[in-house]
Amino acid sequence: MSGFFNISGKFGGKPKPKRSSSAARPLFLCQPYCNNSIVKGNFKTIVQLPKHVDINEWLAANVFDFYNYINMFNGSISEFCTARDCPTMSAGSNFEYLWMDGQKKSSKVPAPQYIDFVMTWIQTLINDENTFPTKDGREFPSTFQQTVRAIFKQLTRVFAHIYHSHYDKMLSLCQEAHLNTLFAHFVSFGREFDLLDKRDIVQLQDLIDTMDNNGILC
Repeated sequence: MSGFFNISGKFGGKPKPKRSSSAARPLFLCQPYCNNSIVKGNFKTIVQLPKHVDINEWLAANVFDFYNYINMFNGSISEFCTARDCPTMSAGSNFEYLWMDGQKKSSKVPAPQYIDFVMTWIQTLINDENTFPTKDGREFPSTFQQTVRAIFKQLTRVFAHIYHSHYDKMLSLCQEAHLNTLFAHFVSFGREFDLLDKRDIVQLQDLIDTMDNNGILC
């Protein structure tokens, strides 16, 4: 518990928005793709905390699943997400995320490197018994929910990059319905437990609004 450190600054990064009013409508917001899903109805009953289950246990189990599933989607487009094709961690036209290192120096890094940093960091946390305890008698640190929010922040950025830069690959692989479903689940869970900051979802807000209008999100 005392060995846990505050990672919100180190891994936060900062977006640099430069919006263009003439930008084309993203493919993932076009019909029929934005409505493709493998789940009918919303995720309310799925994301709610089950009776007699500790909230931190529930958060840990779901974070583990979200991490694994997002990692799988990223792996499916990894041959297209290269330093040459994605020289920055972009999320739409003229919008990029900067990496902040241990000395709190921000810098541009290629998207695959950024995502690798994120996934490696999350895996390290999951494997850390002091952060994600698995043994009987071990307690979650008091900062655990702060850690989960930091993880959600970075996973949201991975979603944003995939949607804005590789959604056409999702379509060609017939994975868009699965990606949309995972994202809807992710957002619904984040809302249920206050894990998402409005500033972190700005590049996917239009998609979230669409899903809201379709009654997918809770």
